Amino acid sequence: MEVYVAFTLFLVFLVEQSNSQYSSSKWSRDIADRCFCKLKGEVNDCSCKVETLDLFNNNKVFPRLKSLLARNYFRFFRVNLNKGCPFWPQDNRCSVRDCHVELCSEEEVPIKRKLEVESGHEEQKQKYFKVANEIFEESCALETELSALDKSISAERENDFQTWRRHDGELPLFCEIDDEQSSDAEYVDLSRNPERYTGYRGSSPHRIWKSIYEENCFKPEVSLQNLSKHYGKDTDSGDALCLEKRVFFHLISGLHTSINVHLSDNYHFSAKAGIGASSWDHNLNEFLTRFDPELTNGQGPERLKNLYFAYLIELRALDKAVPYLSQEDFYTGDQSEDGDLKDGILDLLSVIRSFPDHYNEKELFKGNTMEKKQLKAEFVQHFHNISRIMDCVECDKCRLWGKLQILGMGTALKILFSEDISTSEFQLTRTEIVALFNAFGRLSSSIYAIETFRKLSGQPIKIA
Repeated sequence: MEVYVAFTLFLVFLVEQSNSQYSSSKWSRDIADRCFCKLKGEVNDCSCKVETLDLFNNNKVFPRLKSLLARNYFRFFRVNLNKGCPFWPQDNRCSVRDCHVELCSEEEVPIKRKLEVESGHEEQKQKYFKVANEIFEESCALETELSALDKSISAERENDFQTWRRHDGELPLFCEIDDEQSSDAEYVDLSRNPERYTGYRGSSPHRIWKSIYEENCFKPEVSLQNLSKHYGKDTDSGDALCLEKRVFFHLISGLHTSINVHLSDNYHFSAKAGIGASSWDHNLNEFLTRFDPELTNGQGPERLKNLYFAYLIELRALDKAVPYLSQEDFYTGDQSEDGDLKDGILDLLSVIRSFPDHYNEKELFKGNTMEKKQLKAEFVQHFHNISRIMDCVECDKCRLWGKLQILGMGTALKILFSEDISTSEFQLTRTEIVALFNAFGRLSSSIYAIETFRKLSGQPIKIA
């Protein structure tokens, strides 16, 4: 029992150390130099520069996207959240328990009687168990509240969905999407379920990301902590990874980074000592924990650069899809709404077309060799498998946004890998279009949030 208590106190000490890690005295070290000094210059495997993307996104793209994604066409995402995990059994218990020591009942402690006799502190132990369990139950209740989905849809909106489905059903499909056909698929209002901190942490999300990175069968045999070092343009080893394999890793890492930026940018601060209301705000401590090179073995800036790479890929996909999207009617049944939305989309697409340094996807899978064809097939298959891992996420909101962003990125790759999207054989479903724009919107808002953290890094941190 003493060992258990000592270990718990050690964990509490670590948490307290983490919370105080960025005290005001540490700011004399100019944190901006540490965290952002490498976040400039060319994006990995691209000629485009970070500074160019910052200006283009923050001034031109983000404001337009933010307005468009608030419209009904993009607010409602049809998704099946009831699929079981195809890779391992799930217990569906509160995931917050994974960042606490799992408590044992008195009956489960085999040396209980010996401790009672020798220590004489049974009363203190009982008090400790009571307090620890109360803390766990409170944390679990908070995570359940933050991660729960708001599925409220008005009867009027449900009638609109019937019209949308009839309209979409008349269009030929490029491929069958399971969620569109499943009776378990339902519309979710994204505006009621924003991507933000949910308390989902511990072994469950770690297992998800570990599985995702391991599904990248292109990786060298190294630990996850040192994985990003092996995906640069240059390497000292003789088995440098080819461009396609680096692109795959940059995309997954960029998505991971984007999600972490959102969790830091829209963080839940509980009321202190039960006084006042809880709030949502930027958490610079959380951001730095994930991206400060001193706390990430030097990998933080590379993770952020991969965000810009993922942005460039989806930006180019939208650019390539302009002829197709310009013909899309973006139907909701409200002629005035649909007309205004179409005008806004054409304006955004015009801005995207004006970008001077789009990613050149023709560099991927060059040549017509059997090896390149096989590599392309593996690339697609790996990404498909990662999309299946999303059904293993135990947090409802995290699963929703994970599925949406993976589908959006997959739709971008579908566009880039298609030889000719001007033919009648190429089609995008409503769900793919909604995912494509919303996924790009997530990357765009992440880059916008980085500018916020840059500004905050010049100010003393308010310790939560």
